[in-house]
Amino acid sequence: MSYLVPTDVVEKMVIAGAMKMNMTTKTTLIRAIMAGAILGLAAVFAITVAIKSGSAVAGAVLFPVGFIMLILFGYDLLTGVVVLGPLAVLAKRNCASVKKMWRMIGLVFVGNFIGAAMVAVMMSFIWTYGFSIEPGKVASKIATIGESRTVGYAAYGAMGFATVFIKAMLCNWMVSLGVIGAMMSKDLMGKILAMWMPIMLFFYMGFEHSIVNMFLFPAGLIMGGEFSIIDYLLWNEIPVILGNVVGGLVLTGLPLYYAHKRTVEGKVVNSEFKEATL
Repeated sequence: MSYLVPTDVVEKMVIAGAMKMNMTTKTTLIRAIMAGAILGLAAVFAITVAIKSGSAVAGAVLFPVGFIMLILFGYDLLTGVVVLGPLAVLAKRNCASVKKMWRMIGLVFVGNFIGAAMVAVMMSFIWTYGFSIEPGKVASKIATIGESRTVGYAAYGAMGFATVFIKAMLCNWMVSLGVIGAMMSKDLMGKILAMWMPIMLFFYMGFEHSIVNMFLFPAGLIMGGEFSIIDYLLWNEIPVILGNVVGGLVLTGLPLYYAHKRTVEGKVVNSEFKEATL
């Protein structure tokens, strides 16, 4: 079969979570930096397509290309590891622990931010020929997005905070389904289709993804967006990370685990590590 049943997928999720939290610091950071950079480029690509074509649907249809590339190359997003890591701890794998999980999450967060911010600086340089001319349509749009998704939420106070939190929950519901969907298929086209659908949905619906925002908001600030770093942290990045974690676990990871788990307790042996990477 080219498809794994949910019970086997849950086992593979647990193994993947344990494997990721036992990687070296160097490996974890490299995987995270590259994931943040590729997703940042995918966001630029999608926004550029939407502006030049006049079709938001076209941008949403093409954005998943970046997500698919980073998953196929084995890079790691914060929105994925916050789902897989806790499941490995919950399954009581001997090589998994809460301490290792938080270490992994922290390293992936730092790496994702470095990669996304790096692309934000490079693209800002390109848009302005080394900051010597005014930004064009794409850069100006990104600055506007930064304003609407920070001070725009702040204008509604607590309800604005709740709105961005819920949008982040819904986002990682879809993104984590994309991560797990890739595990369900054993062939390349199946993996691509399983990832494409939920990622396209989250982008078109304007849901909030913490790693995409690690590109959008630094780029927006550089391009003159009228919001501050504090606005970005308080009214976007912090509630978005929280919402992403809750959405990924409550709406994807835990339901799958408790609905389809079998006896997943015990050690992760070498053969299982190899199987998790297939």
